[in-house]
Amino acid sequence: MQNLPFSKTDQERIVAAIRNAEMATSGEVRVHIEQSCPETDVMERAKQVFAQLGMHKTALKNGVLFYLAFGDRKFAVLGDKEIDKRVPAGFWDAIRDQMRAHFVKEAFSEGLSAGIEQAGQQLKKYFPRQDNDTNELSDDISFG
Repeated sequence: MQNLPFSKTDQERIVAAIRNAEMATSGEVRVHIEQSCPETDVMERAKQVFAQLGMHKTALKNGVLFYLAFGDRKFAVLGDKEIDKRVPAGFWDAIRDQMRAHFVKEAFSEGLSAGIEQAGQQLKKYFPRQDNDTNELSDDISFG
């Protein structure tokens, strides 16, 4: 992918944040990054990517997608239906705001990492990690 603002170190930092977050919760975290968002509504695109990545197939329906279209300066955080049923209104707002604070400085990997780590800490209240927890989704970043 051309013009990708993520070095190998940046990508490793994001994957490490995913793994750390998943140590606190049974929730499954994925990150998808692309240059531009092909949809007008970023949440619609996040829903498409969520489906393409098979994130709806987790046993507890507790997948979380961090979607970033860095060239368009659009991003979304999307949780599966069981997350939405359990978390309070505004659950994602603080995570979104923290990420935005990094993104305005073009600190994309820092913003993603901070948001992922915060999501893991918050989700452990609703989806604590179980002794028999298995990693159902890849921790690798997907690129569009």
